Amino acid sequence: MQKKNKAGKKSSQTDIVQGKLDISKNGMGYVIVEGNDKDIMVRPNDFNRAFHGDMVRVQVNKGLSKDKRQEGKIIEVAERRQTEFIGNIQMSKNFAFFIPASEKPIPDFYIAADKLNGAGDNERVVAKLLSWDKAEKKPLGEVVSILKAEDENDMAMKEILIEAGFPLSFDNDVLAEVKKLQKHISREEINKRKDYRDILTFTIDPVDAKDFDDALSIRNLDNGNYEIGIHIADVSHFVKPGTLLDKIAYERATSVYLPDRVNPMLPEKISNELCSLRPHEDKYTFSAIFQITNRAEVKHSWLGRTIIHSNHRFTYDEVQDIIEKKEGLHVKPLLLLNDLAKKFRAERFKNGAINFSSQEVKFQLDEKGKPIGIVVKESKDAHKLIEEFMLLANRTVATYVSKIKVNKEPIPFPYRIHDTPDDEKLKPFAAFAKKFGYTFDLHDEAAVASSFNKMLKDVQGKPEQHVLEQLGIRTMSKAIYTSSNIGHYGLGFEYYCHFTSPIRRYPDVMVHRILQQCLEKDLKLDKKMDERCKHCSDRERKAMEAERAGNKYKQVEFMKNYLGEEFDGIISGVASFGFFVETVTHKCEGMVTVRDLSEYDDFRLDEADYALVGLNTKQKFRMGDMVRIKVVAANLSKRQLDYEWVTTAVKGNNQKTRARSKEIAKSKPVSGRAPKKENNLYNCYTSIK
Repeated sequence: MQKKNKAGKKSSQTDIVQGKLDISKNGMGYVIVEGNDKDIMVRPNDFNRAFHGDMVRVQVNKGLSKDKRQEGKIIEVAERRQTEFIGNIQMSKNFAFFIPASEKPIPDFYIAADKLNGAGDNERVVAKLLSWDKAEKKPLGEVVSILKAEDENDMAMKEILIEAGFPLSFDNDVLAEVKKLQKHISREEINKRKDYRDILTFTIDPVDAKDFDDALSIRNLDNGNYEIGIHIADVSHFVKPGTLLDKIAYERATSVYLPDRVNPMLPEKISNELCSLRPHEDKYTFSAIFQITNRAEVKHSWLGRTIIHSNHRFTYDEVQDIIEKKEGLHVKPLLLLNDLAKKFRAERFKNGAINFSSQEVKFQLDEKGKPIGIVVKESKDAHKLIEEFMLLANRTVATYVSKIKVNKEPIPFPYRIHDTPDDEKLKPFAAFAKKFGYTFDLHDEAAVASSFNKMLKDVQGKPEQHVLEQLGIRTMSKAIYTSSNIGHYGLGFEYYCHFTSPIRRYPDVMVHRILQQCLEKDLKLDKKMDERCKHCSDRERKAMEAERAGNKYKQVEFMKNYLGEEFDGIISGVASFGFFVETVTHKCEGMVTVRDLSEYDDFRLDEADYALVGLNTKQKFRMGDMVRIKVVAANLSKRQLDYEWVTTAVKGNNQKTRARSKEIAKSKPVSGRAPKKENNLYNCYTSIK
């Protein structure tokens, strides 16, 4: 009789389990099995053609190693994490070897002469793994592209994407499949949809956007209410289950946004042409249509496929200007939508949503992608307008699907959930906030949310605002995709999903398909939904890591121009080995190490106070404190900035320091793409949505 291991996988008496292979720098492998307390050790000779990060099936030995760790042998690679690699070509007479440039041990690839694609000896290239069968001593590969040494920035961005497991291009067979897709709007398809082409419709997006995946329509109804349509690009009309295009989209699961480029989930013909809701073009959409009163009461909702014709493409700045000046194109509908959005927002916070603000930091780049300036942008009414209507659509779709049952059981569906804060993080944060006079009620979830909102309101404009906002967000769980719904704590929603961005997120494509099945009463239950949700959450995390790495590279590249110069900064993080400082002017984070501080005093970490404290001088460096730093090193290869504390600056946490910090917090930021890193408030905020 077969039994199940902790991860839920069937196994025989030999214990075959599935997990992710992690290879250490010394070459030893460890298979991480979800649900198991300890990893399974695998020796290099037993990798069986698996690479670091691959999902593998491993046969576990019954005995234990000397350190009482389970050992095993990999019997199969279930899923490759990465198929493209960066490295160098080493030419032989009639063939070549590809030598991967990786911290993790990866075998050399055999490259046949007809697979070199013009690459020469010792050239830096991107190579793709073609196969590695049992009969092959080495992996077989081909050169995908040659990296030119003169474009250091381009090479760095490509390395970041490949390290995160995102391919740089689409295979020819995928592009061939896309080429067959019809742009033509057919009469047969129109008859299946509600026609909204004669209703005022527009898009609102960033100035540099090309993939417009959402639009709003609005008209007055005879009963005095407003009909507002939230129209989303109908990607699922073009991307069909089981196609090669669908397979590739699922593997990527998300677009990746780096400072100078987008690595898209879908080929450009789909993302920027077929599905993009460009103005003055008929487009297929999936819509959520609402009847809403002027008091923002939703009286009726409808979900289904539509066809629209966008009348105008707005940028966020244009809409913000119209809202502020109360004049301009389509001023009345825009002001109405803004008024309704504000009422939706107030109602959300009244019902328990947490009012974390967001700030976007963008690089200004020259024609070669080098950073020449930085712009810090606050989320304004134009952004909040779109956000509220997208939230309304997402929540409505999730609520509708949640009511569909098969044999009294909910159907598999990719909910977007957000768990309550972790007590281990929340309690020390509440104690820290109390030092500034902010009291937290921790007796239940609603009380915690209410305490957060009161603190976030009261802290505005005060010196401690930055640190309490950042630390508050870090107490939060990360939002993930799962078929086991527990609600979305941060938004205060019982049911929530991602429906509004199918061009750049695969879970939205899954939501569209399931929603259409529900509407047609033709359900095809996906037994692998949990696995798909986990994959999408993992890819989302990898994309965020790549985005942080890309923005960190730009920070270092930018600050190389300021070596030896001094700046005011805010301490954004503390650790036993030093403290992080984010410059006020440029929002670029670097580290001041304990080693460099040793000439002044011996500093130790006070975890309860989020501070480094000098044993002799009692000098304290606490999160949120303002300090003066000098830029002493900028290492592009390590994406690392080193700062030095300028000891002539105001010392301690006295009133002068606090006053100056408050003054800087009110100053206007310098006038690019967001350094979305863990210590950056914008990125932390987006990770909980």
